[in-house]
Amino acid sequence: MEELTSKDARFKQRRFLSYGHQLIDDSDIEAVVKVLKSDMITQGPCVGEFEQNLSSYCRANYAVVFSSGTAAFHAAYFVANIKKGDEIITSPITFLSTANAALFLSARPVFADIEEDTGNINPGFIKKAITKKTKAIVPVHYAGHPVHLERISELVQEHNLLVIEDACHALGAEYKNEKVGSCRYSDMTVFSFHPVKSITTGEGGAVLTNNKEYYKKLIMFRQHGMTKNKADFKEFSSGDWYHEMQILGYNYRLTDIQCALGISQLKKLDEFIQRRREIVEIYKDAFKENEFFDLLVEKNYARSSWHLYPIRLKDRFKDKKREIFTKLREEGLGVQVHYIPVYWQPYYRQLGYEKGICPKAEDFYRKDISIPLYPSMDNEDVAYVIEKIFEVFQEA
Repeated sequence: MEELTSKDARFKQRRFLSYGHQLIDDSDIEAVVKVLKSDMITQGPCVGEFEQNLSSYCRANYAVVFSSGTAAFHAAYFVANIKKGDEIITSPITFLSTANAALFLSARPVFADIEEDTGNINPGFIKKAITKKTKAIVPVHYAGHPVHLERISELVQEHNLLVIEDACHALGAEYKNEKVGSCRYSDMTVFSFHPVKSITTGEGGAVLTNNKEYYKKLIMFRQHGMTKNKADFKEFSSGDWYHEMQILGYNYRLTDIQCALGISQLKKLDEFIQRRREIVEIYKDAFKENEFFDLLVEKNYARSSWHLYPIRLKDRFKDKKREIFTKLREEGLGVQVHYIPVYWQPYYRQLGYEKGICPKAEDFYRKDISIPLYPSMDNEDVAYVIEKIFEVFQEA
């Protein structure tokens, strides 16, 4: 067996370079330990503090945190009164929960095709998908690049629709110099705090809004549909024990343990985004005008949070995707594919969805590979990724 070079040997001993990874430091650990030693490890003060910090960062009026991004979608769709017979329009290039949460409420997801250069939903295709049953548009800020929200806002005004942003990739991103999550062009914005996202609480999510009625219903929905706010009671009781269940809600609470981590992580969010952008610049410089794959663009109206760094195989390589993917994994690069079009999934096929409805999204999937990108990567990690990608493609 041929001996490894000293550089290769060093990397074989190092951690696997996943496509994404959390960055937890001592200050995060200390924040969590402080809560663990306190009297309130759930339903305590850290929840409200995290929500306040989130809403302040994004310049929205309200934030409500949930146990996951999926729970946050469920809540957002519920308070938007999305129900049986309604349709939402979203992108097929997204994680399952964007569409699944509509199914939870017996509504129907409708998929609109994408822009090839950003991976985002194309407003022109949204317009063609609108019917009398359409209740909401759910644009996905793919890989952290904001959708052109102003164009979607024009459609909304014309057809009297709701907009619920899927910003699970995009905390820290900006659209026209405003933070994603401000809800200037939307009714609600959904975030995720999974470990590969901009910040993490382990698992977790949030809904931001400027609508007070939505805010009150979101709070109730995450705690069994209950309220202890006397001003909202349907019936009167003078007992301090009294509460009312006014809707059928769920236990979707986020703990103080998780919120303490979120508070600490949020303080470092801008640093995390800056490091992601530094790595992206190195990638862009190394990969410019290469013969193997294309890069996504950053439009002039957007400042991406670069949650992902997808490369798109040129046509002559897309039939070799499995081979290339496997070899990159063998070299210690934790590449991934984002995403299989949602309606390709067996469950959706059983519901009557057919392949071919979004050809640009399907072509995107056939070409897409996400390479490692996260704040704790050092420049040596980045250089190794670049070196191994060129090696693998040259051999393909």
